[in-house]
Amino acid sequence: MPSNVIGHLINGEQIQDTAHTQDVYNPSTGAVSKKVALAAKETVEKAIAAAQDAFPEWRDTSPLKRARIMFRFKELLEKNADKIAHLIGEEHGKIIHDARGELQRGIEVVEYACGAPELLKGEFTKNVGTNIDAWSDFQPLGVVAGITPFNFPTMVPLWMFPLAIVCGNTFVLKPSERDPSSTFYIAELLYEAGLPKGVLNVVNGGKEAVDTLLEDKRVQAISFVGSTPIAEYIYKTAAANGKRCQALGGAKNHAIVMPDADLDNVVSSLLGAAFGSSGERCMALSVAVTIGDEMGDKLVQELSKAMKTLKLGAYSEASNDFGPVITKQHQEKIIGHITSAEQQGAKIIVDGRHIKVSGYENGFFVGATLIDHVNAQMDSYKAEIFGPVLQVIRVETMEQAMKLINEHEYGNGTCIYTRDGEAARYFCDHIQVGMVGVNIPLPVPVAYHSFGGWKRSLFGDLHIYGPDGVRFYTRRKTVTQRWPSSGVREGSQFSMPTMN
Repeated sequence: MPSNVIGHLINGEQIQDTAHTQDVYNPSTGAVSKKVALAAKETVEKAIAAAQDAFPEWRDTSPLKRARIMFRFKELLEKNADKIAHLIGEEHGKIIHDARGELQRGIEVVEYACGAPELLKGEFTKNVGTNIDAWSDFQPLGVVAGITPFNFPTMVPLWMFPLAIVCGNTFVLKPSERDPSSTFYIAELLYEAGLPKGVLNVVNGGKEAVDTLLEDKRVQAISFVGSTPIAEYIYKTAAANGKRCQALGGAKNHAIVMPDADLDNVVSSLLGAAFGSSGERCMALSVAVTIGDEMGDKLVQELSKAMKTLKLGAYSEASNDFGPVITKQHQEKIIGHITSAEQQGAKIIVDGRHIKVSGYENGFFVGATLIDHVNAQMDSYKAEIFGPVLQVIRVETMEQAMKLINEHEYGNGTCIYTRDGEAARYFCDHIQVGMVGVNIPLPVPVAYHSFGGWKRSLFGDLHIYGPDGVRFYTRRKTVTQRWPSSGVREGSQFSMPTMN
């Protein structure tokens, strides 16, 4: 395989399937850095077959042995963290310190997966009836698959395959074709840690690869993270083909800023939450809802001053705060949303549409943008902009702010800034959103909880990673057992059996 083409990893070996390729860009320069092979249907089917062949032996491998591989995998991820971070930066544009943070959040899920012997041990009850015992355990599904997005090319795959694999499943991963190198590399590291051939397979590709995974009857479950229209398509198609599915979609995350909030803390945390990763994350805070015009004026004034200090540039310069967006097309889409807001009556306070970075004039950059006097009827408010854009909406009461959030189609994340415990408690109890923060702008659950939104931010019944992840990748089997005493025989019973 040509060195500048990223292929596939099937049965532990790199596979050449380069009939169809796509350019991979360095977003900082705007130049093509390599190509990625797009798997044909036959290649995806080979990956599924490899996973199916590997499943019986892997299913029967003890959870302790599976966990030991994950311990070694964790060590390799940490040992090679710098290389992984650079691979992320080269193809995503994420600043090196941000890329290291992404990797660390993924490693935390690997740490959780290392607890497989505890997570999978099930339950036992002796003498549920006379001389009758009952127990349950959690058994793997078989071949499962994951489809992951461009914005977190290592973290989101690490949310999926480590937990699925320690639960005894085999895995087919379809990463984003926009930045595949870091994902491919961490899969190779898992094999270096001792994973048997075929347990993890990676196929790069587009819609043909996705549809093959959705339609193939050997695949028992699909995990997906991406935009809402695609998430809905994934969920419906998977369900129609009899598969278990968790499909995490888009977001429009609001922060309520109460009149008693610590304004300095609000400004500093909003800068990172709105503009970190160039706003290309589903937990980005993209809307600040101020209670009262006085707080609105103060917030906009302080934010606009603080935004002047933000540094935009290439991923390799650690002093930069954020970098480019993923593609030229996405850059144009973000700029279009900013322009739409202006045309519909909003006020552009800080404009990032015409930013140029010295030495990287062809990069896909959008500067930090602050838009005031936005309302719920504007197209830019309804959309998930997925860029470094913070919109400000002004309302008179907390109840109006909560109504605004609850009526939005997305329900991924939200937060409230306040010093009032009563207000915070009421907000947490009544807001219709899956992940809630109090004075915490990015309330991403730790690895031993679970991540997921409400409404059209999640399709499916279970959230990703943590306890819900274990439940998603396993199914419970309950056994009720009796060994009759020698010589004892019972007559037939025709009524519903009960335990005595």
